[in-house]
Amino acid sequence: MVELDAGAMLRTQETERHYRQLLGQRRLYSVLIIIGLLVAASASLWFANETNAGKFFDRIPYFFDFFKDLAPRDGWEIWRALFDLPSPYDDGSLQYNYPVGRVYLIGPVYLPEYFYKMIETLNIAIVATMFGTALGFVFSFFAATNVNSNRAVRFVVRRFLEILRAFPEIVVAGFFLVVFSLGPIPAIMAVAIHTVGAIGKLYFEVVENADMKADEGLRAVGANKVSRVWFGIVPQVMPNFMSYALLRFEINVRASTIIGAVGGGGIGEQLRLAISRGHEAKTLAIVLLLFTTIVAVDQLSAYIRKRLVGEQAFALQGALA
Repeated sequence: MVELDAGAMLRTQETERHYRQLLGQRRLYSVLIIIGLLVAASASLWFANETNAGKFFDRIPYFFDFFKDLAPRDGWEIWRALFDLPSPYDDGSLQYNYPVGRVYLIGPVYLPEYFYKMIETLNIAIVATMFGTALGFVFSFFAATNVNSNRAVRFVVRRFLEILRAFPEIVVAGFFLVVFSLGPIPAIMAVAIHTVGAIGKLYFEVVENADMKADEGLRAVGANKVSRVWFGIVPQVMPNFMSYALLRFEINVRASTIIGAVGGGGIGEQLRLAISRGHEAKTLAIVLLLFTTIVAVDQLSAYIRKRLVGEQAFALQGALA
């Protein structure tokens, strides 16, 4: 009995010694990583200062000057710019010509310019998401191992999806803007192409995790490949497909805004013009509208995703996080 206790004590001491050794290694690695990050950050700041003619650190105290310059004459100017109301400071310049941008619907009824441009941005995101998710839906089944047994086809489709999502939307949009000129069409094409690549990858990973028992049952009764996929796999994966599509729509709203700043139409173009011209009230009005719209889109899509996937899945994700 004493020998067993002595052996247990030795094993306990060995385990504790090994644990302390691993703990020391982890602390050493943590310190080395922190030192490496500090060195990289210092080198980056030095490089930024040198490329900025030595003015980077000198300009840091003036960091908030831009926000001070954005302060309008009075707070009501933001609301006048947002709803295209006449300004008491109108001097005939572009800075206070808010009513000029009205989009008249019926008689005196009008839609404020920035609301119209925001709707245009949302339309770009919606159309791009629809086309992107539709094509990603098709490609995902050709890329999934449990659906497509042809290794060569899977390889080609997966590499194709990687190429589509390899380039940022703004880079692709720049190419299409040169070809098709300014407007929302190049923006739709650029966002849709990136959506195909991103959604296709997410979708085929969901397909590969599907339960194949339904497929086996359909195969046993003589169903063809299309029927097995449509009736055996699609009903399983559709809630997750819709959830990812809504998540992608949120991302595309932001991407459409950024592309608009380089000529893709929508609210992004108005924001770029307002900032470059120094129009304080217009800039803040657009930022306020953008913030409100993105929060509303995020909340709405999160609610719909929760209804599609179920409260249990969100509770599990929260527990794992």
